[in-house]
Amino acid sequence: MTVAYDKREGLIWMDGELINWKDANVHILTHAMHYASSVFEGERCYNGKIFKSKQHSERLKRSALLIDFEVPYSIEEIETAKKDVLRANNHNEAYVRAIAWRGAGEDMGVASAKNPVRLAIAAWEWGAYYGDAKMKGAKLDISKWKRPSPETIPCEAKAAGLYMICTMSKHAAEAKGCSDAMMFDYRGYVAEATGANIFFVKDGEVHTPKPDCFLNGLTRQTVITMLKKRNIVVHERHISPNELESFEQCWLTGTAAEVTPVGEIGGYTFDVGHLTQDISKSYDSLVRD
Repeated sequence: MTVAYDKREGLIWMDGELINWKDANVHILTHAMHYASSVFEGERCYNGKIFKSKQHSERLKRSALLIDFEVPYSIEEIETAKKDVLRANNHNEAYVRAIAWRGAGEDMGVASAKNPVRLAIAAWEWGAYYGDAKMKGAKLDISKWKRPSPETIPCEAKAAGLYMICTMSKHAAEAKGCSDAMMFDYRGYVAEATGANIFFVKDGEVHTPKPDCFLNGLTRQTVITMLKKRNIVVHERHISPNELESFEQCWLTGTAAEVTPVGEIGGYTFDVGHLTQDISKSYDSLVRD
C-alpha cells in the first residue's frame, strides 16, 4: 500500500532548514492555496546527480518572476539545498520537487505583495511515471480542455495554477482506462499531454508542436538536441488534428515521464518503433552518464 505523501518519513528542506517530513506544513490562509501563487520544479536524480539541476533552479526563479514574485534564494543556495535534501534522506535515485509560493501574511485578497515568499524542497523515490507504458506504449485520451492563449496566462512559467485543466484532463483519461490525455491549444493545434511534451515520427523525420503557448520542457529540449546530433530532421511546427492518422510513431517527454512511447491517442494507433526505442534508451543512458 502506498503511503500518503503527508505521512511519509524523511526530511524536507523548508525556508533554509531541514525539518521532519510530517512537520513541513503551511497555514490554511496561505495565499498560494487560495490564489495559486506558486511555482515548482520536478527533477530527477540519477546515480546521486540531478539531471540539469542548475537549469531547473534557473527556471524556478524565472517562473516566479513571470507570476510577479521573487524566490528569496540564489541559484547557488537552491542547488546546495537540493544536495542537502538528497544527502539527508540517503537518496541516490529520486524525484526532487522544489516549490516556491506566497505564504500567509498581511494580505488575504487577490493582491499579496506584503506576504512572504517561501521555498521548500522534498525528494522521494519514484519509478516510471506511466508504469509499464514505457515498454508497450501509453494510451492517451484527447482532452476537452485546451491550452490557453499566451495573452491569458504566463505560459512560460511552470506555475501551479496552469495545471488545473491538466488535473481534470488526466482524471477524465484515467476514468477511461488511459494513462494520460493529449491537449489541443486554443487554436485547435496539437499542444502537449497534461505533464509532458509530445513528438511524432513520419517517414524518418520528427514533428513536435511549436511551444508558443505551453512550456518548452527541458527534456523536450534535450531530446531535440539528441535527434539533431543523429542528423534526424526535427520540425517544430503547428500540427493539425487531421495529421494524427499519418504519423507512425509517437512519444512523450518530461522529467517525470522521461521518454515514454505512445501506442494510442483517442483511437489513432502508433508503433513503438526503432527510433522511439532508440531515443528512450539513449536518454536513459544520457541522464546516468
